[in-house]
Amino acid sequence: MRTWGYYLPVLALWAALAVKLPALLKWRDPLVRSVCLVLALAGASFLFGAPTTISFVNGATGIANLSGPLVYVIISGYSAACLLLILQWRGGPEDHVRRVSRRWALGYAALVTALVVLFALGDAPVERRTDFDTYYARTPWIGQMVLLYLLGHMTAAVASTVLCRRWAGQVQGWLRAGLYTMTVGWLLNLSFSGLKLAAVAARWSGRDWDALSSVVAPGFVGLAAVCVTSGILLPLVAPRLEATWRTLHTWRRLAPLWRELSAAADRPLAAAIPWYSTPRVHLVRREAGIEDGLALLRPYLNDAVRTRAQDRASAYGHGPAQAEVIGQAAMIAAAARAVERTPPLPASAPAAPPPSARDALIGVARALHTSPVVAEFRNTPTERARL
Repeated sequence: MRTWGYYLPVLALWAALAVKLPALLKWRDPLVRSVCLVLALAGASFLFGAPTTISFVNGATGIANLSGPLVYVIISGYSAACLLLILQWRGGPEDHVRRVSRRWALGYAALVTALVVLFALGDAPVERRTDFDTYYARTPWIGQMVLLYLLGHMTAAVASTVLCRRWAGQVQGWLRAGLYTMTVGWLLNLSFSGLKLAAVAARWSGRDWDALSSVVAPGFVGLAAVCVTSGILLPLVAPRLEATWRTLHTWRRLAPLWRELSAAADRPLAAAIPWYSTPRVHLVRREAGIEDGLALLRPYLNDAVRTRAQDRASAYGHGPAQAEVIGQAAMIAAAARAVERTPPLPASAPAAPPPSARDALIGVARALHTSPVVAEFRNTPTERARL
């Protein structure tokens, strides 16, 4: 894998971590801790696993191949953080979750300690930036360190796959999609470890399968990181994005009614807000302006216009509910034209109040934009429309 193939995931993962930084204020929340640790350690594993960084760390410390155990420790920590995240996320009896989480944490703490001790006992004088695993596979202590690291990573991959797959069958929506995505990611992680273990085992038997470890496996771990991280973020981010999209969609659908009322008003319907305000703020402003505009039109609204337009819509084949919406829209359109007359003409009958519910306003806005009945009444001279 090329150098940029290591550093691009670092930028993506730590950008996601930056988005979650405000949540660090809730550091006591185990779920927040786990998410932040997963993102931080995933980015660190790519950063310190890049050949350029490996060379820099080895040169800066003066210890040949120090990057080897350093990367192993980071990846082992990442594996443990993912397991803890899944356990905290799934929930259950608090004592059970705490007990199981403590066992996994202690197990991987022991694993990390063993990796450091084995490296200290072994001798790896020749720097190997891309094939450390296979080059030292038969070296006393170092070979055991490599094997222990791979078995620890495979254990986390199997456990996470099983947990995600079982949990996915019990939930729905974005959480289920995220869990299935994480399952794919951990299967790719398992493939990464399996390929490296196969290459190491080949060295034990005197064969050279180093390409599996140094060329093929890194591609799997890159995809795995994308899938696991996406699976974690999907249930956290997607509902917010979905809500934002719905807000923007509603804001856009109300545009015809907003334009109709703005053209009839002699002043802005709502106070100006910065363009960078949240979609929710823009929608609230538009709804408040529409309410203000309908209040301005109230003296000009006429039930006779609404009734005639509703009858016309029914004659065109619209159902009762849609015909009523078209009648409301035609009454508002005629009233907007009648605003040009001051004072307002006396109504032939008390006007029904305009709709105020959001769905009703959206229906009126759509009718203003698409209904030929509304266009007919909008283009009818005011005097005829008021009769």
